[in-house]
Amino acid sequence: MEEYLMETPSIDYMNPLIQDKVQELIPQSEDEMDYIKRCYIFVRDEISHSWDIKTEVVSRTASEVLKNKTGICWTKSCLLAALLRANHIPSGISYQLLTRADDDSEGYMIHALNTLYLKDFNKWIRLDARGNKENINAGFSLDEECLAYSIRSKLGEIDYQDNHADLDDRLVDILMQSENILEITTDFEFYLY
Repeated sequence: MEEYLMETPSIDYMNPLIQDKVQELIPQSEDEMDYIKRCYIFVRDEISHSWDIKTEVVSRTASEVLKNKTGICWTKSCLLAALLRANHIPSGISYQLLTRADDDSEGYMIHALNTLYLKDFNKWIRLDARGNKENINAGFSLDEECLAYSIRSKLGEIDYQDNHADLDDRLVDILMQSENILEITTDFEFYLY
């Protein structure tokens, strides 16, 4: 469980911006579950998905997402993990391989979402803070997953059902080398094992 509580370069929860947000959210929360829900809703609804608003800004870390108020799912997942870990709630990142279009004609992309451990229920759950829009309606649920995307296996989409303590190094490298978030691709073979 320790690795899901660690600070990493991508999940930089000791950054003053993250710490300030945590100190803002804690007094508003009735209990740990309410804190989790507030963090989730904040990241999902108050942090814009970069592609949805067509911004070129590249947010590479959790603190940059908070500062810029925008990020793609990879780094929005880092922000949610940072807010949770800063309050001693184990959190990780899970991945899905999705088509870019309604079919496989435009290739695939990697989608990131969060895992978190609920000690009161002794279980891990997944939450997707990508951000809602037309045809995407992710929600907060303890009982059944309410994720942004349903997997279409006939098109080669994959839900890895995995749990990683940090953002995948290949995604970190892509972010570090990018100057425009709208040009990011994962056109290479990106299969997680």
